[in-house]
Amino acid sequence: MKELVYHRSLIPASNRYANKTAVIDGDYRCTYGEHLERVLRLANGMHRELGMNKGDRFAVLSLNSHHYIELYHAGVLGGTMINPLNLRLAPLELEYILKDSGTEVVFVDAPFAHVIERVRNAAGIKKIVLMGSGNVAHDVTQDDVIAAGDATIPDEPEEDEPAILMYTGGTTGLPKGVVIDHRAVVLNLYKVAGMVHIDENQVYLHQVPMFHAAGFPGMFGIPATGGISTIIPLFDPGPILDIIERDEVTITVMVPTMIQMVLDHPSFSNERLATLETLAYGASPMPTALMERVLAISPSLKVIQDYGMTENCGVLSMLSPDDHRAGGARMRSAGRPVINTVVSIQDADGTILPAGSTGEVCAQAGNYMREYWHRPEQTETAFAGGWFHTGDAGYLDEDGYLFLVDRVKDMIVTGGENVYSAEVENAIASYPGVAQAAVIGIPSEKWGEAVHAIVVLTPGVAVSEDGIKAWCRDRIAAYKVPKSVEFRTEALPLSGALKVLKRDLRAPYWEGRERSV
Repeated sequence: MKELVYHRSLIPASNRYANKTAVIDGDYRCTYGEHLERVLRLANGMHRELGMNKGDRFAVLSLNSHHYIELYHAGVLGGTMINPLNLRLAPLELEYILKDSGTEVVFVDAPFAHVIERVRNAAGIKKIVLMGSGNVAHDVTQDDVIAAGDATIPDEPEEDEPAILMYTGGTTGLPKGVVIDHRAVVLNLYKVAGMVHIDENQVYLHQVPMFHAAGFPGMFGIPATGGISTIIPLFDPGPILDIIERDEVTITVMVPTMIQMVLDHPSFSNERLATLETLAYGASPMPTALMERVLAISPSLKVIQDYGMTENCGVLSMLSPDDHRAGGARMRSAGRPVINTVVSIQDADGTILPAGSTGEVCAQAGNYMREYWHRPEQTETAFAGGWFHTGDAGYLDEDGYLFLVDRVKDMIVTGGENVYSAEVENAIASYPGVAQAAVIGIPSEKWGEAVHAIVVLTPGVAVSEDGIKAWCRDRIAAYKVPKSVEFRTEALPLSGALKVLKRDLRAPYWEGRERSV
């Protein structure tokens, strides 16, 4: 008998809590009954009004909103695949993703409608659907689609049918589409519920971008248990504090950079977070000084660190509230694997290493992706030997705590966003006269890590730091563009395998800091 489909979560909860507030989005409020009706009509209207069929993809480029939640739910109930788009992608990146995924319908809000209109013809977009209102180019509005549909419950999908197509950065310079099935979506909720208390009394604040897998527990878990979802369109520390007080928020997810900005806001006080019971964070480690400030907010505040990736819906291991309060060496870890997740450390030959030995972090769990979209070879490589290979280097201690010692393939985490150094290097290397380029993360008080480029030019070539940045800005998303550029005349240091020794390049910047280089 089927269980791992979202029909079994959202529909019973919506019936049980039909008259209870489900979503708060500024002045917009709706009950569970109203939310479910809009979702069912939207799923049906996407077929009737937009001509979408089971398995078709639709993209979303938007700030956080109740419309976005409706699209996630309509997609998983209606059999279409939502393709959430990173707001910071450059037009050429968006064009590639839309064409690669075969997406012909894009839902967009007013602030980003001009971006989709710009790539519409090149990407082959047939329908632009406006979320909310605005005097911008579009073919139909989301409310029009809802009005065209019937509130009928779609047939349940199979557990292994695809539900979400989410693109993640690629080390080759091209993003990969991660196909997440219904089974993974629901199993992920079970794993989160094994570590985080979620019930009908919770008020969850959506503040991480809804295109991130980090938002899945709030996107799917809170509505499944009868809690309230409250939304801020875009992170802003002042309004965040206002919403927490107004709606009596009990649980939210942030990245350390966001937490730092909230605690540094002029109007912050511990009392303004009095209702907050659980604070989850991830994407990068929490600096010691910041962690001390967070733990001092309230002795009852449960602080949780989450480590994961898009390929497993964002949850692989967690550092528990008790671990945070105990302190010590484990605070430098990413916690222990969540329930029914097995982690091993393997060498290059796939041999499982003993505790304390550093190698590649590999995992087995049911909430991993089905595949990389239309990339069978990369899928096979990722799951070699029956394990998902994360690309992260780390080790397990004797008690099963996972310690990461390097980023995924030299990945940089800046302000909670993952930046693959190879992608930035490819952009810089295409500049005429660049002989070598290496991109590393360097310490940043504001962003955690900042993207820093080290460039060696061909003799006789002259280019400025601003010139390199402008070149990159035309080719990659703004958050990936180097914050600083260093020019060198000598060749970059190479290993015996003729790879740039980035550890050596990073070392001077991180000396005496918490990051392992």
